[in-house]
Amino acid sequence: MDIPRGTDLRGAVVVEADLRGARLVGCVVDGLRVDSFAGDLGSVVVDDVEVGGFVRDTLDARHPERRQLRAVRTADDHRAMWTTVERLWTGTLASAEALPDAVCTARVDGEWSLTDTVRHLVFAVDVWLGRVLADEPRPVHPLGLPTGDTSPRTVRDLGLDPAATPSWAEVVAVHAGRLADVRAALAELTDDRLDDVRTVAPIPEWGTESHTVQACFRVLAAEHVEHRRYAVRDLARLSGPGGAPAATPD
Repeated sequence: MDIPRGTDLRGAVVVEADLRGARLVGCVVDGLRVDSFAGDLGSVVVDDVEVGGFVRDTLDARHPERRQLRAVRTADDHRAMWTTVERLWTGTLASAEALPDAVCTARVDGEWSLTDTVRHLVFAVDVWLGRVLADEPRPVHPLGLPTGDTSPRTVRDLGLDPAATPSWAEVVAVHAGRLADVRAALAELTDDRLDDVRTVAPIPEWGTESHTVQACFRVLAAEHVEHRRYAVRDLARLSGPGGAPAATPD
């Protein structure tokens, strides 16, 4: 698909589109922002310079837990990774609680607020631990928040209410319980179970899928790692004087 020459796309927002192989030729790109999926640009070439690796390395330097996650191989690695996840989120939530209440529900550029993000992580644990790994028939907490492309019927069938306005304390408490649930499951994990396969429909509209045990735990860690990265970024913009990063202990 070719966009007509001279088209004015200033301020355009492209969300979750497939742009693989796309080219911008002779375009004015001052102020262009690209937020990739989970910080993975893949191959991106700007004026004959490959920048994807630079972006990955820069994000890794800022968030070394990303490197730790890629290196996970054994049951002990998974446990160590989750210890890191809990430590980082404890610090981030503590920093948020020291800020005005409105910060936790504020959205930056239409993205999820911190409260929304924590609700989504509750949903992620319910799906990947409760449904896929534990095979619970209805594991989803009503305050969980699914992705925006989840159909209204699935949202209704799961008993979710994306428009709910729970208190910050309530959301944090539910999430703390989910962190503990993952920690308890990992305490029993052994190397010989890592490649066991679970076949189930995580949520009805996804259909039946097969995932290894270690893949499920990796998804849970990745969700917490990447969504914390977004949360830290947005908290900095919301609370830093003049846009300076807010203190968010690691």
